[in-house]
Amino acid sequence: MEKKQKRIIFKNVSPQIECAKYPIKRCVDDGVTVSADVLSDGHDHIYSSLLYKKEKDSVWSRSPMTFIENDRWQGVFTVTETGSYVYTFEGYIDHYGSWLKDIDKKIEAKLDVSLDIKIGIEHIENALKRIKGKGAELLKNTLSSLRKTKDIEVLLTICKETKLIAILQQHPDIDHVDRHDTVFSVTVDRKKALFSSWYEMFPRSCIAGNKSHGTFTDCISFLPEIKRMGFDVLYFPPIHPIGTTNRKGKNNATVCKTDDPGSPWAIGSRDGGHTDINPLLGTLKDFRKLVQEALKHGIEIALDIAFQCSPDHPYIKKYPQWFKYRPDGTIQFAENPPKKYEDIVPFDFETVDWKNLWEELKNIVLYWIDNGVRILRVDNPHTKPLAFWHWLISEIKDIHPDVIFLSEAFTRPKIMHHLAKLGFTQSYTYFTWRNTKHELTEYMTELTTTDAKEYFRPNLWPNTPDILHEYLQCGGRGAFITRFILAATLSSNYGIYGPAYELCIHEPLPGREEYCDSEKYEIKKWDRAASAQITDIIAKTNAIRKENPALQSTNNIQFIETDNDVLLAYCKKTDGYQNIILVIVNLDPHNTQSGWITVPHSVIGREEEKSYLAHDLLTDEKYIWNSERNFVRLDPFKIPAHIIRIHPHIHREDDFDYYT
Repeated sequence: MEKKQKRIIFKNVSPQIECAKYPIKRCVDDGVTVSADVLSDGHDHIYSSLLYKKEKDSVWSRSPMTFIENDRWQGVFTVTETGSYVYTFEGYIDHYGSWLKDIDKKIEAKLDVSLDIKIGIEHIENALKRIKGKGAELLKNTLSSLRKTKDIEVLLTICKETKLIAILQQHPDIDHVDRHDTVFSVTVDRKKALFSSWYEMFPRSCIAGNKSHGTFTDCISFLPEIKRMGFDVLYFPPIHPIGTTNRKGKNNATVCKTDDPGSPWAIGSRDGGHTDINPLLGTLKDFRKLVQEALKHGIEIALDIAFQCSPDHPYIKKYPQWFKYRPDGTIQFAENPPKKYEDIVPFDFETVDWKNLWEELKNIVLYWIDNGVRILRVDNPHTKPLAFWHWLISEIKDIHPDVIFLSEAFTRPKIMHHLAKLGFTQSYTYFTWRNTKHELTEYMTELTTTDAKEYFRPNLWPNTPDILHEYLQCGGRGAFITRFILAATLSSNYGIYGPAYELCIHEPLPGREEYCDSEKYEIKKWDRAASAQITDIIAKTNAIRKENPALQSTNNIQFIETDNDVLLAYCKKTDGYQNIILVIVNLDPHNTQSGWITVPHSVIGREEEKSYLAHDLLTDEKYIWNSERNFVRLDPFKIPAHIIRIHPHIHREDDFDYYT
C-alpha cells in the first residue's frame, strides 16, 4: 500500500553546524538536548519522537519529545560510549490525541458524543492490529472495559488512561509516520576532552645530576612533581632525531655551535624520522616505560605531531616527489616572511603522489598510538590542507575514538573554527592576547554562547615556547598568578609551558613577544627551587578544579557585574546549584584594586535576601555575605584572585563543618 502524503514538517533544528554538515561535540555520559519546530497543517494533535543510535548500529532507539511552545519540541538522549552517534526526528498526526481533544470540546459545548465514542474505540481496535506483547494485553483489557459500560463519563475516563495514551503514542501507524530528511551527528569523546590540565616540558631539559642532556628516564623521576602540581597531561615537543643541515643556534641564530642541540621541530636525521626517537633521549623501550609510569601517576603523555622535515630527513631521498624544489635545484625550505626556517622543509601537499603522502602521515599517527599515546598536539594544522585533516582525524577516530587532537592554529578565526568543525577535539585560542576585562568577557562570551560552544573546545595557554606576552614580560609574579588562574577557571581545558611559567621567566627578546634564550634552541638546566616560583598556587588551583565539578565545564560561565574595570568576576555552577564557584580576579598586576561585585540571587539559586557563606578556596578564608552587593579587595603581590565556593544554604560560619 502506498504511503500517505507527508504532513509533518521539521524546521530549525538546534544545535546543528552548517546545516548538519559537521557534528556537534559531546563527552561520554553527556545528555544531548536537541529541539526542533514540528509543524503540520490544520489543528490535529502532533506527536514527535527523537531517534538516536551509534552510527554503525542498525536499530534506532526512540525517546519522546516534549512540547515547549509555539510548535517547538525538545528531546534528550544520553551518549554512553566514545565514537559517533546520529540522531533525527519522527512525527505523526496523533489521531487518538486529536480525538480526545475534539471530544472534550464537544462535551464542553454540550453536544451528543455517543458516535464519537465509537470512533475512539475504533482507534484502539486498529492499534491492536499492529501492537504485540504487553501493549496488546493492555489494549484488549481496555476494549473489554469499554464494552461493559455505556456511561459516557466512565467511557471517557477509560479512554484517557495515561498508560493507554502512552502505548498508542509509542506505536503509531507507520503509514502515517514522517521522518526528518536529515540525519544529524554527534562526536562523543572521553571526558578528558572536556576537562584537562596540560604541562608542556622539553624532555631534553629534564636533567638529573650533572648530565648535559635529559632522558626519558630522567622524566620518570619528575613525574611525582607533575602530579603534585595537579597536571594530568604531560606534553612533549617533538622527540625525534634532529637534523644538522642549517641547524639553528641559540636564539634562532642561523649559525650554530658544535654543541647546539637544534630545534626539535627540525625533524629527521641519519638516525631516522617521525617514527624514531632522538637517541640522546633514550630508546623506544624507555619511552614506553615512561608512558606506563606516567599512567600510574594519573598522567597521560601527549606528543607533538609536526608534519615537516629537516633537510636530513630520510623522506627527502626516499620520496623526493613529496617536496618542492626551487629553479636552482635546491629544496624549498619553510618561510613565513620575514621569518625563515632554513632548518625545516615543508611537505608539498599538491604533489601528484598526495595519496601515498597522506597514508604515510596517517601511519605516523598510528605508530605512536600503538606505542601508548592517546593525546596529540598538532603543530600548525592551518598550514596543511583542511581536507587532509578531515580525512586523517576521521580515519584515526574510526579505529581509536578515544584519541584527542589539540589544534595549535594561531591564525584567522574562521580557519581556527573550521579546523574544530573538521574534527579537532580541542583548540588553542586568542586567550594570550585577551588581557582586559572587556576583551576577556567578549571573547569568552563568544566561545560559550554562540554556535561555537557546540564544536570548539578552547584550551587556554598563558604562554608557550613561542609566546611570551607583554603582560607577563612586565607584570611580575602577580601577572603570572593572574593569568594562570584565569586560564584554569575560565576554561575547563588549559595548559602552561614550564618550568618557565612557574619560575616566572619573563625576559623577552628585545621588542619581541618571544623568550630570550629560548628553550627551543638550547637545553635549559632549570633552577626549580628559584624563589619566584608559584608551584604551590598552581597545585592548589588544580586541586580546586578537581574537587569542584562547576570548574570542569567551560560553557557554564556567567559574568558578574563589578564597579571596577580591572576586577573581572564570573560564576560557574552545576545543574541544581549543588556546586557554585565565584571567581574574582584583579587584572592589574601592579596595584591593589577594590570594588563592589553584584551577585544576583538568581545566579546562585536563591530567592530571598538572606545571609550565606562564601568560602575562599585559595586562602581558606570564610565570609558571611548578607546581600547581592559585596566588597572585595585584591593585592597582586599576595594572591590577586578569589576562588570562592558559594554555600547558599549555610547562614553561619559555625554551620560550615556540619554541612560540608
